[in-house]
Amino acid sequence: MSAVTVLLYVVGVLIAAVAFVLSIALHEVGHLVPAKLFKVRVRQYMVGFGRTIFSRRRGETEYGLKAVPLGGYVAMVGMYPPAKGEAPCMDSTGLFQQAVTETRSQEDLHSQPGDEDRAFYKLPVYKRLIIMLGGPFMNLVIAVVCIAVLIMGFGREAPTTQISTVNECVIQVEADAEQAQQTRTRCTEADTEAPAHAAGLEPGDRVVSINGQEVGSWEELTTIIREQGNREVPLVYERDGQETTTTITPLLTERPVMDDNGDAVVEGGQYVLQEVGFIGVSPRFDLVPQPVTEVPGAVWDALSNVAGVLWRLPVNVWNTAVSTVTDAPRDPNGPMSVVGVGRISGEVATTDQLNLREKSATLVGLIGSVNMALFAFNLLPLLPLDGGHVAGALWEKLRRSFAKLTGRKDPGPFDPLKLLPLTYVVVGCFLVMTVVLVLADIIEPVRLF
Repeated sequence: MSAVTVLLYVVGVLIAAVAFVLSIALHEVGHLVPAKLFKVRVRQYMVGFGRTIFSRRRGETEYGLKAVPLGGYVAMVGMYPPAKGEAPCMDSTGLFQQAVTETRSQEDLHSQPGDEDRAFYKLPVYKRLIIMLGGPFMNLVIAVVCIAVLIMGFGREAPTTQISTVNECVIQVEADAEQAQQTRTRCTEADTEAPAHAAGLEPGDRVVSINGQEVGSWEELTTIIREQGNREVPLVYERDGQETTTTITPLLTERPVMDDNGDAVVEGGQYVLQEVGFIGVSPRFDLVPQPVTEVPGAVWDALSNVAGVLWRLPVNVWNTAVSTVTDAPRDPNGPMSVVGVGRISGEVATTDQLNLREKSATLVGLIGSVNMALFAFNLLPLLPLDGGHVAGALWEKLRRSFAKLTGRKDPGPFDPLKLLPLTYVVVGCFLVMTVVLVLADIIEPVRLF
């Protein structure tokens, strides 16, 4: 591996690392801004965990960076309501009860005069929801921006009017879908010469117009060709910067009907065929910028893919662990850690199979995917994730409304510390998952090239 390759790889990894840290920082900004707008006292805004590397106080808030940038937090006063007494099912000297007591004690240490009216738990439920959803919302915004840049700026891979291949002959398509898979690809003397070959077209030519109509897309070109079966029409193409005019006679032949996704329509194991004009060429695919109307669909597709991965997360992590210690192949669409994301970014930066534009598009898409994953993951209704606090606030609203409706005593605010044992279990599972995915990304990483 040359020094240049190593340098490019390091640059790719650094791009992924910086993008990840910025995503975390903006996630926490999503919590910070509404908390301050609602007058909650924010003690700390920290990116990372562990030992503090850098911090600076601005007003009543300490802003800083910690040693392990794998997360972050915004510390607000009054995250936990005052204790109403020990739960009857808990021994006051038990391990978890001691942890609850210690957590409350740490909270009390940071209390200041005037905090009584600025506590998080005293906010109306809707304001707490806005604060807790602000972080995931920021990740969603980043993901949408990346997808919009990808779709509208770089474009999606789509067929162009430039020719990629020219068939020498026309081979009839079998109606039976299974037999069609066995259709020969070599020409024989009995086959008819393909019209494009007969007209002198070559790979690399770009079709400018046909039958007097300028074409700006492959769809426009194929529509005209299909309508001109057995008719001689003029065709203008560009080769090496020069335009040339020729004539071509699309051959009327049976071809499969295509659906909106470009796939052949099959009914009862048979291709649905129709007689259309055919010249025997295939297009070159390139990144083609799309209109803004394509962005919502792309965002939905990305969110659906992430949701599918999260829905099967325990199974996917188990399969990843199995593939790491056995010969089973790893699912390239399964979950990966930040190590895997960094390796992919480094691989994209060093590959010679992509040009600079394609590399940039891939990295933008990677950043968008990471933020979409952070958005969906943080909405899981489990403490200590944002979704766990959201679920707690909604449960509080539900039981308070029910108490009011039935004339019962107000049950008070939801106390996340009562679920501390479950929180420990969730954190433990996340740690195990992280270890499994990091080891998998080191031992059997997902490779794009």
